[in-house]
Amino acid sequence: MTITVAIIGRPNVGKSTLFNRLVGQRLALVDDTPGVTRDRREGEANLFGLEFRAIDTAGLEEVFDASLEGRMRAQTERAVADADLALLVIDARAGITALDEHFARWLRRSGKAVALVANKCEGRESEAGLNDAYSLGLGQAIPISAEHGLGMSDLYDAVAAVASKAEEEGPEEPEEEDETGGVLQLAVVGRPNVGKSTLINKLLGEERLLTGPEAGITRDSIAVEWTYKGRPLRLVDTAGLRRKARVVEKIEKLSTQDTLRAIRFAQVVVLLLDVEEGLEKQDLTIARMVVEEGRALVIGVNKWDSCRERDAALAGIHDRLLRSLPQTRGIPVVTLSALQGHNIDALLEAVFQAYDVWNRRVATADLNRWLEAVTSSHPPPAVNGRRVRLKYMTQAKARPPTFAIFCSKPQELPPSYLRYLENGLREAFDLPGTPIRINFRKGENPYAGRKKPKKDRKKRAK
Repeated sequence: MTITVAIIGRPNVGKSTLFNRLVGQRLALVDDTPGVTRDRREGEANLFGLEFRAIDTAGLEEVFDASLEGRMRAQTERAVADADLALLVIDARAGITALDEHFARWLRRSGKAVALVANKCEGRESEAGLNDAYSLGLGQAIPISAEHGLGMSDLYDAVAAVASKAEEEGPEEPEEEDETGGVLQLAVVGRPNVGKSTLINKLLGEERLLTGPEAGITRDSIAVEWTYKGRPLRLVDTAGLRRKARVVEKIEKLSTQDTLRAIRFAQVVVLLLDVEEGLEKQDLTIARMVVEEGRALVIGVNKWDSCRERDAALAGIHDRLLRSLPQTRGIPVVTLSALQGHNIDALLEAVFQAYDVWNRRVATADLNRWLEAVTSSHPPPAVNGRRVRLKYMTQAKARPPTFAIFCSKPQELPPSYLRYLENGLREAFDLPGTPIRINFRKGENPYAGRKKPKKDRKKRAK
């Protein structure tokens, strides 16, 4: 049976560093600035062959109001409620603080299995804090260094004990095999405060992600597993992307890099807009970024319930897309209200349709018949009096649809003719909105490199 382990503690004690160590990759943002983590992030951990689910949480603060810190604490409490084991992490070099004592008392009352972990124990300055840890009433602290990987064997013993107890209580029922062909990776991106986290919370039916009126709450790219009508999805909430010139703080730069990484690993990307602000230059920059990465794109126009001039707003978005992104004509645009839950099913249907188009394959025979027709109606340009010949075409791969065309002089074809072929492919084979890639290849000359045959000696003598 797979157990869940929540990593908790006050800010800047090394929770995210320990989380990254357990999952084996840098999923969580790490910096010396306190309070980098705000949402809880989950990952599959492996410690010396012991597999479990780890949850990284925000730094605990003694705040119980509706402020950002209070909402962060509430998220951490939900993580502890869902966990089988809570790892209370303290900073051994800083010693025991009043916050450590407060949350140790809270954990003792919770009834959860708790292991006390003293981080940053790679030097002598940690000895005093390690000895003082007994005062928390949670037993002997496990000395580790999450950054350097020290003490992981002792941590394994604590986790393994809880895993063994859970196994004795009853084995987990085997999961049914997925018949949908895998998990659809769906990333939600956009500028700050357009409602990305609110949308995912509405889809999940719970306050899984931290939301609020403050812009830039989300910092990490948080992935959440979910199933919609029998189809498994991995929803990825991302930090808001601002113009590069405005990003000056280190934390925001790390968040931006995390968002770009989420786009690269996504299959479908929903670009969420605020209907009151429309499709701005930064939105177009994000859209081009998604297209260049070869990902399927769906545009969601949020806060539709508060829009008064709906026809004008929608017409403006379509017009801007047609003028600024003609290379991906037909991008689906869905209006919705993430807060009220209006039209969210339509958004998901557009996501699945975009995914199907992104995976579409076209038969080679159909492609070559189409190629013959389009080159007959609009032949390629002539170079030095000789026309470029497009000989043969095939689809090299899908995701996104990528085609190879063999021709005589690929370097002589102008970009305008490439756009003509792309638009023709999109219309002929029903490929709206998805990125299309066409690679031109020069066919090999079968006589290249061969020596000329020697002439007959009699002919040479004459």
